[in-house]
Amino acid sequence: MYTFFRRVAVGFLFLFLVACKLPEQFIGPSLAVETTSGHVVGDSGPEGSMVYRDVAYAQPPIAERRWAPPSPLKTPDRRITTFSEPVMCPQPQSMASGDVVGEYLGSEDCLYLDIYTPGPSNSADPLPVMLWIHGGSNLTGHKGTYDFSRLAARQQVVVVVINYRLGPLGWFVHPALNGTDPDEKPVANFGTLDIIEALRWTQQNIRGFRGDPNNVTVFGESAGGRNVFSLLASPLAGGLFHRAIAQSGHVRSVGMDEAYNFERQYPMVDRGSWEVVAALGLDSANTSAANLRDVPAHELLRAYFGLEEDHIQPLVIRDGVVIPREGILTALANPRYAKGVPVMAGTTRDEITLWLGLSHYFVDVTYPLTRFLPAKLRIKDADQYAFWVDMRSRGWKLGAVDEPFAAMSQAGYDELYAYRYDWDEQADNYFVPFSKILGASHASEIAFVMGAPMYGEIGDYMYPDTDSAREMTEIMMSAWGSFAYTGNPQIAGGPTWPRYNSTSPAFMRLDVGDALAMSDDVTNRNELLERVADSLVLTALEQCLLVWELVTAVGMPDYSAYVAWKQGQCAEIDAAGEKRRIREALEAEHGSVYFSG
Repeated sequence: MYTFFRRVAVGFLFLFLVACKLPEQFIGPSLAVETTSGHVVGDSGPEGSMVYRDVAYAQPPIAERRWAPPSPLKTPDRRITTFSEPVMCPQPQSMASGDVVGEYLGSEDCLYLDIYTPGPSNSADPLPVMLWIHGGSNLTGHKGTYDFSRLAARQQVVVVVINYRLGPLGWFVHPALNGTDPDEKPVANFGTLDIIEALRWTQQNIRGFRGDPNNVTVFGESAGGRNVFSLLASPLAGGLFHRAIAQSGHVRSVGMDEAYNFERQYPMVDRGSWEVVAALGLDSANTSAANLRDVPAHELLRAYFGLEEDHIQPLVIRDGVVIPREGILTALANPRYAKGVPVMAGTTRDEITLWLGLSHYFVDVTYPLTRFLPAKLRIKDADQYAFWVDMRSRGWKLGAVDEPFAAMSQAGYDELYAYRYDWDEQADNYFVPFSKILGASHASEIAFVMGAPMYGEIGDYMYPDTDSAREMTEIMMSAWGSFAYTGNPQIAGGPTWPRYNSTSPAFMRLDVGDALAMSDDVTNRNELLERVADSLVLTALEQCLLVWELVTAVGMPDYSAYVAWKQGQCAEIDAAGEKRRIREALEAEHGSVYFSG
């Protein structure tokens, strides 16, 4: 992203380990730790932390283990492997995958995790464990994107960061694999099962890293937040974690028939496995499990990502085994599946700017001096942009916080904490007004939880070295750290963070200074749709497209609400088709929808 910005080099102070034994009063994980994966060896990290990379937590899901639950390691032979490139599950090239050349990246041998621990201590007490689940729409991403060394060191926690299977390798259903006998129990959520297996590995091994297996917090962002909700709903995850944080997640899931989508009987589902297998040139009705498992991973991905993506995709499936048949949201309201753990959930104030802020539809890109210098980005219509961002981001919060929390309250959860991340004090410059274009964008809070910049080469602009940024880091780290310790996210010197009440929902506004405060600025979906109807900054078509996004983009789609909106004003408008038309026009004019530097 923005390859023209050169990051300022940051010097890290590495702690050199001495060969002599540490004094007995200083306790910490040793350089080598014995696990069920064998001996794992750590490296020194920032601020005295230790980092253990690329630890296998399951057997490679290859050959007959493709589209099967993860198999625990049976021998210690696979404990240490030296990788020259980031370890990631198969996925298309993307910003989330890092700067690696190739159409499709990663290997099916990808079920590895990293562990970050604080430095030695004079206490023998075990430390809280935090297990991070990366985002990327369950299609992209990997553990190597994140560095939790500073969180581990400053908050005195042990952080586990995992990979899990993605896309059609992580969520897939087909009669050749799952059978047609209704008495059988088909499994389709292999990525979710990987996360559960990583939690089991953590339970068995984390004591060797000074972690407390009786105090494990699962936390994740975007698809990672969605997967946190999946764990809260899954009957297979009970007892494996004790607190949960869902950052910008949601609760969408599809049924088994929809995930297969025979002959596209569900036109509002894209990339169903029947369609994927047909795109591979196989007879979807008669192919065998062996034939499917013989398809090279890159060919599977090429077929999958070559299909249109206008509607929902089967990336969490209601298989009745891993995810209850009633779906995530309904299961969260069912006491039968309740975990009874403290849960924190929130969104960012400007979720959608990560996409809109790079779209040629909303942003004008010019080269006022020369193409040898950076491009100048400006919002075309500030009022239109602000309104669209506000509506979509509020809609995201409804699907990521208010609706799941209302459901969980019905199931008896009483330790729920809501937030919205608002910090937007980036370093603007002549070329890019970051605070106006991106602001408190999707995923921008992660860097403050980690204490390390993200966004690649624009990290120094998104996270400048200022008092405000340092204060925000302390706020985020302390809230996440205190929640891991006590199940109560409190901020030193900050306001009291009360529990969420679904009858009068409020949330903590995470920002600096006086802006760090509780807020009751909550709207329901009907209010959002009424605001769109009253809007004077959108054309009639744009109103329909925004309504479509509000009722389909986060959570379970409600197509009837789109048809009924404003006495059927949009009923005859094919929103998906119109969005495709706009996309094709932008590609014809600019070469792509999104500006990439």
